[in-house]
Amino acid sequence: MTLARPVLALVFFSLTGIGLYQAIQHRGPDRPVGGVEDIAGLRGRDDLNVVMVLVDTLRADRLSAWGYERPTSPIMDALAASGVRFENDLAQSTWTKTSMASMLTATYPVKNQIERFNNVLPNGATLASEAFQEAGFRTVGIWRNGWVGPNFGFGQGWDFYLKPTPKIGTVRQKLANPSSLKLGGTDRSIIDAATQFLRSSGDQRFFLYLHLMDVHQYVYDGSSDFGRSYSDIYDQSIHWVDANIGTLIAVLQQQGLMKKTVLAINADHGEAFLEHGTEGHAQNLYAETTHVPFILALPFRLKQPVVVRSPVENIDVVPTLLDLAGLPPLPEADGHSLVPLIEAAARGTEKPEEARAQPRFARIDRNWGQPSKPPRPLTLVQMEGYRLHEDGGGHAELYDARSDASEQTDLAETHPQVVERLRARLEHHDQTPEPSWGGPGWVQIDDMEAAQLRALGYAFDPNAPPKKRELER
Repeated sequence: MTLARPVLALVFFSLTGIGLYQAIQHRGPDRPVGGVEDIAGLRGRDDLNVVMVLVDTLRADRLSAWGYERPTSPIMDALAASGVRFENDLAQSTWTKTSMASMLTATYPVKNQIERFNNVLPNGATLASEAFQEAGFRTVGIWRNGWVGPNFGFGQGWDFYLKPTPKIGTVRQKLANPSSLKLGGTDRSIIDAATQFLRSSGDQRFFLYLHLMDVHQYVYDGSSDFGRSYSDIYDQSIHWVDANIGTLIAVLQQQGLMKKTVLAINADHGEAFLEHGTEGHAQNLYAETTHVPFILALPFRLKQPVVVRSPVENIDVVPTLLDLAGLPPLPEADGHSLVPLIEAAARGTEKPEEARAQPRFARIDRNWGQPSKPPRPLTLVQMEGYRLHEDGGGHAELYDARSDASEQTDLAETHPQVVERLRARLEHHDQTPEPSWGGPGWVQIDDMEAAQLRALGYAFDPNAPPKKRELER
């Protein structure tokens, strides 16, 4: 009897995923075994590469390594089991452009001011790509999200910065998600382009940035079937993207590059499923949209996996990668290298409570896509185990993240002293001076770019005057 194509696809991709997982979990990703004492030695190496995989719209609590009951992420889980997992990582925004501007410059949104749809990172800003390029690394960025396109200033410092041509007919999006419309192609085109680069140019030190979009788009291949709701389809897309990451790792193994590569996996923001009455992202700063994964795979498999329980932030990602590569920090960075925390966690001397006493921040302008309206900032401060959401108009919500991680019980009225203490830290944060490179530039969105952004799920009025065009969720 001949099996139907969907069944054959399910069998093929299931076996592929199992094979990749077993290769990583049991054979090991072609790396020697090492310990925390070997981390310091990375700074002196002249052959170290850095790969940064950004999974757009991936929330931490949907990965098995963070305790999720579904097997959504066997590849990422295996990497965490032989590397470093940061349990409490905070994204700086829930909209990609603001979040990535903060991550790649290691500065808070209130400093870099990339908060509106037509804001552009100025040439004076120093991005991670520029730091690696200046140090002699070949820099390659491959992306599918238009918010990190070169027209918004993200093309600085790259030898190659490209959006691959979509491959039509490979994997279909099974269900439109609440955050976006269909974007042509899949992340397979990114992995294919990265594979071509690694096979042809992997002999020179490189910094490779891959911005994956299929979780944002709810694309999946049929190798997992968790159900038919938006939430189920989202989980299935994570499983598909996880398999694509496995393919990337297999190529790194084949080329002998895993033993001289630092691999970082993280996300720009998460996704909401009515936990607070909304679906999608770019609307608020609750934990489902700001708690993101961060995994580090080192050029050696750690004898024991390291779990950093102290709260960290996405602005710390690039400083950490630069430190591991022996490079100086970015100028005017707000983020810090997490290498000391990694070493402390590995030695059992980490003090998460001390780290929780330090404030961490996230921010979004809720009118980011409507230039005819004034800014409407929403800011989050995470400190002392609490999370305070402040809308700038006097309304605040307070949650105890230690006992109420899903932020369901507002303590603002019963804990006024905590509110005032955290609000004072927010007010001080809001006074952060702009960086030496000045405020953001701005760009006019043309019709072609508007169509590309509409494909990401942003409504756009093409008949409005250029300066009055507005994007809405």
